[in-house]
Amino acid sequence: MRSTCKPIIVGFISAILLIACGGSTGIISTPPENIDSSPLKISDVTEAELQKWYHLDLVKDTIPGMSVDKAYSEIIKNKKGKSVIVAVIDSATDIDHEDLNDVLWVNNDEIPNNGKDDDRNGYVDDIHGWNFIGDTYYEQFEYVRLLASGNTNHPRYAEAQDMYDAELKKYTQLKTQSNALKQQVINADNAVSKYLKKKDYTKEEVVAIKTEDETLLQSVSIVRSIYAYGYDSASAFIEAIDGDLERINTRLNYHLNTTLKGRKVNDNINDLTDIGYGNNNPRPVDSSETHGTHVSGIILAERDNGIGIKGVANNAKLMAIRTTPNGDEYDKDVALAIRYAVDNGAKVINMSFGKAFSPHRDWVRDAIVYASEKDVLIVHGSGNSAHNIDVNKNFPNDLYNGQEVADNFITVGALSPRYGSSLVADYSNYGRENVDVFAPGTEIYSTVPNNKYELQSGTSMSAPNVSGVAALIRSQYPKLTAAQVKQIIMDSGLPIVAKVVVGENRAIKNLTEISKSGKIVNAYNALIMASKLANQ
Repeated sequence: MRSTCKPIIVGFISAILLIACGGSTGIISTPPENIDSSPLKISDVTEAELQKWYHLDLVKDTIPGMSVDKAYSEIIKNKKGKSVIVAVIDSATDIDHEDLNDVLWVNNDEIPNNGKDDDRNGYVDDIHGWNFIGDTYYEQFEYVRLLASGNTNHPRYAEAQDMYDAELKKYTQLKTQSNALKQQVINADNAVSKYLKKKDYTKEEVVAIKTEDETLLQSVSIVRSIYAYGYDSASAFIEAIDGDLERINTRLNYHLNTTLKGRKVNDNINDLTDIGYGNNNPRPVDSSETHGTHVSGIILAERDNGIGIKGVANNAKLMAIRTTPNGDEYDKDVALAIRYAVDNGAKVINMSFGKAFSPHRDWVRDAIVYASEKDVLIVHGSGNSAHNIDVNKNFPNDLYNGQEVADNFITVGALSPRYGSSLVADYSNYGRENVDVFAPGTEIYSTVPNNKYELQSGTSMSAPNVSGVAALIRSQYPKLTAAQVKQIIMDSGLPIVAKVVVGENRAIKNLTEISKSGKIVNAYNALIMASKLANQ
């Protein structure tokens, strides 16, 4: 699983280390030449707007949301529609959350907690979903598993080795640099505190320091740079660096650890017929496991309970399926999870995860086809590597030899809340053939465990926004097929003619060059188009 919820401050590391060596930052962010950098919204997005920006309207609010509020006020109003089951195949989900506990799918064919498989589906006491990975939390990346297997004859073994070597070098260097940066900031903070004779100094006091002491000047420059990056104190920045170091160490100690044995369920990972492993509890096994809860809230958090947030869909039921550890998911778990969701009545499946290697991609592809045959829509995040996935492999997908094998699979890139050249999130994968649409993904406010809420970013967040729109359509117009809903979402979006900056190389592109539809998702337009199609 990939996430960009809390990105590492790579640019700041270089800047601070430069200051510490006597240089200057020169940190200036300028748009590339020949691109319109003027945003539609001149003022900053307010905190209130940020907490619901993905529901706002581009014309009315000058924010590139999905016009969800407009759809409810002008189209849906008090119409509940038909209840729709949405399966969230993800990491753990806090199904006890105050904004989710009343919208849970219930398997009425199963008697709770009797230790029996009453419905004989192979899963004991699966009341609200299933946990395919049990107590597993940390896992390797898939290409690291390939290296650990020692199968040097694998056609992608050399590629896996190159990726591993590059990632290991990158994160080893980041760890060294981050530790050096942390120490530089600590030293600068101590020096400024000593000069001002106080620990809780203010930005104004730092700016006012006049000295010819070169060592002190370096410390002052470092602290000023911290303010320039939006932190209100050195301690706040040190806390952020500690967070980055925790993620760096997770990458080194777990994701890239060739000797890690992370899986804690007793199954044959290469036998798709070996089912029933795991348990019936999809709740978090670690305090940092927030992803599935956040994704679920975006789709269907209770809209009428007067607390928290409002999900996109107003009449959906959450089927919580845990398959995704802190690391890469296994193809077997994903394939079985899709089949489980389909067999238990889900009409929309959200999958906010992905990886570059997929040893049993045929299992997953067959499950996608199975979902298509059963009229189930699957929504997938495009990934957070800033890659063109027409070129760089990204799984899961619905491709066989470059051709789509199903018409129910929609891939979503991520938008930021600021209209203009930076509309497409800088981390978002893209591709004219393999990304269908773009939707809000950056700084999305949603549920996290223990009745809390926070902002997170990634195509992991753009996919559930689209799943919410799909659930709305399937609720209001239940006779429309999954393929029709996919086409409606693509055709009814807003065409954006302004050029945007995308990818690792910050290329200037039109949306038509980086997605199949060239559009951003719009719930209001989608419901209008769905109504017309349903009444034909």
